[in-house]
Amino acid sequence: MHETPRNGLIGDRKFSRRDFLRASGVGMATSLPCPRSVRPPGSERSVILLLLVGGPSAHETFDPKPDATEDVRGPFASIATRIPGVRLSEHLPGLAERMDRVALIRSVHHDGAPIHEVGLQLLQTGRLAEPGEEPPHFGSVIAHRDQRIGRTVRAPILLPGPIASTGVEIARGQSAGALGPTFEPIVPEAPTFPTTPRRISSAYGPTEFGRSCQLAKQFIEQGARVVTVNMYSTVFGRPSWDVHGGSPFSTFDDYARQILPTFDRAFSALVDDLERSGRLESTMVVAAGEIGRTPRINATGGRDHWPGAWSVVVAGGGVRGGQVIGATDPSGGEPIDRPVTLPEILGTMYHTLGIEDESHPPIRELLG
Repeated sequence: MHETPRNGLIGDRKFSRRDFLRASGVGMATSLPCPRSVRPPGSERSVILLLLVGGPSAHETFDPKPDATEDVRGPFASIATRIPGVRLSEHLPGLAERMDRVALIRSVHHDGAPIHEVGLQLLQTGRLAEPGEEPPHFGSVIAHRDQRIGRTVRAPILLPGPIASTGVEIARGQSAGALGPTFEPIVPEAPTFPTTPRRISSAYGPTEFGRSCQLAKQFIEQGARVVTVNMYSTVFGRPSWDVHGGSPFSTFDDYARQILPTFDRAFSALVDDLERSGRLESTMVVAAGEIGRTPRINATGGRDHWPGAWSVVVAGGGVRGGQVIGATDPSGGEPIDRPVTLPEILGTMYHTLGIEDESHPPIRELLG
C-alpha cells in the first residue's frame, strides 16, 4: 500500500508551497470516476474537507434529541438557530448563528463494518479497498483528471498531517493509490503566507485545528483545488470525536471543554473568512466524520461506533444554506427521511469540482 507522506516528505523529497502548484507528469490509469461534464476554465471551484476524525455524536452536535429520554438525549442542552425549528448542541453557538449559510445532512449512514477505516475510505474514495489495492483520495483523482484535460495540476493538500492510527491498520483513504506518487496528497512544510490581520487570525482560535483551517483558506487562495484538514491524527490517548466515555478515548467533558468549542470557533471563522473574501460561493466546506455513535449512552458514559446514522455539515460551493436534508428517528438510530450515503457526499464534492459520475451521484437537494 502507498503511505501518505509525513512531514512534507514523499520518499526523501521535501515539498514547498511552490511544489504544490507544480504541473505534473503522466499518472497511472485506474478505476476512477469518468467525467460527463467539466466546468469551463475560469469557473473552477475548490473543496475544503474538514475531517472530524473519530466520528462525532450527532446527539451532542448537529441532531440533538431534546425530547428523548436521558439515556438517548445525553448530557447537553440544545439551542435555537437562525432557522426556525432547527436546533443544535448548546456548545455550537457559532454554527447556530450561521445556519442561514449552512446546510445540515442528518441522515448519513453506511452498511459496512462499524470501524473508522470503512467510513474514511468511503468518504474520501467512494469505495472500499480491495486486497492488494487502494482507491485514490478524491483530491488525487481531481489532480489526475485536470492533467488529462490539459489544466494546470494542483496537488491535493493534507493538513496538518496524515491520520496516524484509528485502530485497524488498513487504508484510510488518504493516498493516491494506483495513481502513484505524482498525485500523492502532500503535507506542506510550514508555509509562509502574507501576514493575516490579527483579528482574522485570532478568530480561528489558538489551536492546531484553527491554524489548519486558516491555512486551508490560504492554500485555496493560492490555487489549491482540494484541501483536507484532519482535525485529529489519532483516536487514542488524546481527545478526539471518538467518545466511548473513558481512557484512552474521549468523554463528553472533552466534548464540552475542548472539542466542540474548537470546532465551532474554527468552522465559523472559516465560513466568515471565505465569505468576506468573496470565495465562499466557489469553495465548498464539508465538515464530516467517518462514523456515527450509538443512539443510547453506553455503560461508561459515552457512545460507541454506529454506522446507522450521523450528520454532516456543508457550506459554500453553490450549496443552498438554511436547509436540513434527511431526518432520523426519535432515538437518532436510523434515517427515516432521505437516507444519504458517503459516496453521495463524495459525489457532491466531485460535482462542485466539475466531475459528474453516475457511480457517485451528488445530493441534488443541496445545490442552489
